[in-house]
Amino acid sequence: MRIFVHAKPRAKAERVEQLDASHFAVAVVEPPKNGEANRAIIHALAAHFSLSPSRVRLVSGFSSREKIFEIL
Repeated sequence: MRIFVHAKPRAKAERVEQLDASHFAVAVVEPPKNGEANRAIIHALAAHFSLSPSRVRLVSGFSSREKIFEIL
């Protein structure tokens, strides 16, 4: 399953908000450097879907706020 994520790095608190069936807004505390925010988003999505982080893969948008993730 592919989901579309609007990333919000450097937020005050971590949260995952589902906008519709395949669109999410994910806020993380980590800054967007050296992939820190991407890793935090993977962990937040894994916790939201009750999965292991290894089952969440970033497909597109490595340096963009608009990202596509694949849930395996």
